[in-house]
Amino acid sequence: MSNYNLDLGIWNRQERLGKVFDSSGGFSLPRGGDRSPDAAWIPIEKWNALTLEQRKKFLPLCPDFAIELLSPTDSWIKGLSKMQEYQDNGCRLGWLIDPESKRVAIYRLGKPIEILEAPVSLSGEDVLLGFILNLENIWSSH
Repeated sequence: MSNYNLDLGIWNRQERLGKVFDSSGGFSLPRGGDRSPDAAWIPIEKWNALTLEQRKKFLPLCPDFAIELLSPTDSWIKGLSKMQEYQDNGCRLGWLIDPESKRVAIYRLGKPIEILEAPVSLSGEDVLLGFILNLENIWSSH
């Protein structure tokens, strides 16, 4: 498990506000397309509204929060497109993280994309209240 998934999971265990997924969890987006973000979170209300059968498959919804971490073979443009797809399907907060260039694109529902160069940390803002992701481990591992 990656550090960012672990950090998100620890925050969620303390706050008990939702469910965390890694890249093995998938989502069938409302506007079509199946996606498996590197990390994702949904509020507990959305999880509780799913049937047991729905929980066994790709979830029929878009996560409220998603992280995509670019690999060396991924393109920035393709990553931006994927994040836009999440936002178009209702994702409230998304982070596209490029470890090679130390660049982050922040997607907020209904707002312009914000690009940060080598930020030290990212805030979960009003979606993940109190969650702070320290990026130094990601930057130092690449």
